[in-house]
Amino acid sequence: MQNTSLYIGLMSGTSLDGVDGVLVRLPETPGTPVELLASAYLPFSTQIRQQAMMLQGTSNDELHQEAMLANALAQAYAKCIQLLSEQYPLQDVRAIGVHGQTIRHRPELGYTRQTNNPSLLAELTGIDVIADFRSRDIAAGGQGAPLVPAFHRAVFAADNECRVVANIGGISNISILGADGSTTGFDTGPGNVLMDYWIHQHQGKNYDADGAWASQGTVNSALLEKLMAEPYLHLTPPKSTGRDLFHPAWLQRQLQGFETVAAVDVQTTLCAYTAMSLAHAICRHGGQQVKAVYVCGGGAYNRRLMLMLQTFLFEAGSSALVCSTDALGVAPEQVEAMAFAWLAQQFCLRRPGNLPAVTGAKGPRILGALYPA
Repeated sequence: MQNTSLYIGLMSGTSLDGVDGVLVRLPETPGTPVELLASAYLPFSTQIRQQAMMLQGTSNDELHQEAMLANALAQAYAKCIQLLSEQYPLQDVRAIGVHGQTIRHRPELGYTRQTNNPSLLAELTGIDVIADFRSRDIAAGGQGAPLVPAFHRAVFAADNECRVVANIGGISNISILGADGSTTGFDTGPGNVLMDYWIHQHQGKNYDADGAWASQGTVNSALLEKLMAEPYLHLTPPKSTGRDLFHPAWLQRQLQGFETVAAVDVQTTLCAYTAMSLAHAICRHGGQQVKAVYVCGGGAYNRRLMLMLQTFLFEAGSSALVCSTDALGVAPEQVEAMAFAWLAQQFCLRRPGNLPAVTGAKGPRILGALYPA
């Protein structure tokens, strides 16, 4: 592989909205800023969204359906890379780091599945592809997720401040970056996944832009209490979750007995659920030393959610201030894509990409598999 510091990172998350791509120049010395050279976003087609959603559960002819989705995703990833190439030349790119699309995540059974066709992506782009980052950590006894805390530590940590990076995508996860150099992190619970489902059911929209609909309702305290009783929230890390747990059938079970609650109030309560589960996780595992919470992912653009997160932190006795990763110089939608560019670099340099304290793996492991151009 070429000796260059240019990498592409591609991320399509549990929100199933599309793929974020970045071209970055990555330093080989930790603590040096990442240089963003180009960024792009490509929305998923309705067909890709429907295929990916169908594969979240048991369906007919799953092997064929997954293979076809993998091919469609590779085509979409290649189109996103084409958008990057229109902003900056790609001939010196060392590798593409691509997460793929998670359709099953069952670390307790020893597997995770990120649908992708990295061989096709390498063929389409002529660039080495690094993919399948989670499997090795799971093979080593870990959760395989979250993987971003190692990147958050490398890029966002501060010597004089304990800070939290909270990624709110379909699922929420946190990285607690201690001022002493320690790093912990885990999936806290739902991010946008339940809110997205509910507004799609009632208004036909894919997401609640700026939390506008949630801002019109009232939190139902009894329903929120029931949601907060979900056993996953009270498990001790390491832990990770996904649509395998927080899916429409789960929500419908929670809503039993609350059939008379207005749809808008359910949306507001789901927004509060994401914010409260995040706030409680931050306070329980970060304590009073957390001075700031930097939010990335699509949730950073939900004003109602951000205000609720700040409110619940204050109510829990935390003085941490909430803002987006824009304050650290990285747009919220670019953080995870950058993380997979960084993980690709870790692979190329034969450096571990996981943090055993986060995932529970037996030790540091080099993550990913190479698909040569």
